[in-house]
Amino acid sequence: MSRFVEIRSYTLKPGTREEFDRIASQQAIPMLRRWAVDVVTHGPSPHDDDSYYLIRAYASLADRQQSQDAFYGSQEWKDGPRAAILALIENFTSIVLELEPTTVEALRVAPSRGASA
Repeated sequence: MSRFVEIRSYTLKPGTREEFDRIASQQAIPMLRRWAVDVVTHGPSPHDDDSYYLIRAYASLADRQQSQDAFYGSQEWKDGPRAAILALIENFTSIVLELEPTTVEALRVAPSRGASA
């Protein structure tokens, strides 16, 4: 049974990646997990100093849409780290791939922390 994997790439405002990582790691990622979002991995991208990634997996495209609508529409997100996170983002893009579970698991165990440029 394949999974739908979203790879979100953030371009951050110059010099803000350390702060973004702190807020993401301490607030946003634990919050996503409380909302039962399968966060595969996340972290600073090694290719430049202003990039960051978040990889999430979903059972279906409909599950992705429902999950994101619920999370981003929640008071917990709106009253929580939303403003601080958005203030650090210049832009972002997402792509979705349909992958086999073994591939998702390989992404999960790939080293992500400390991979900064």
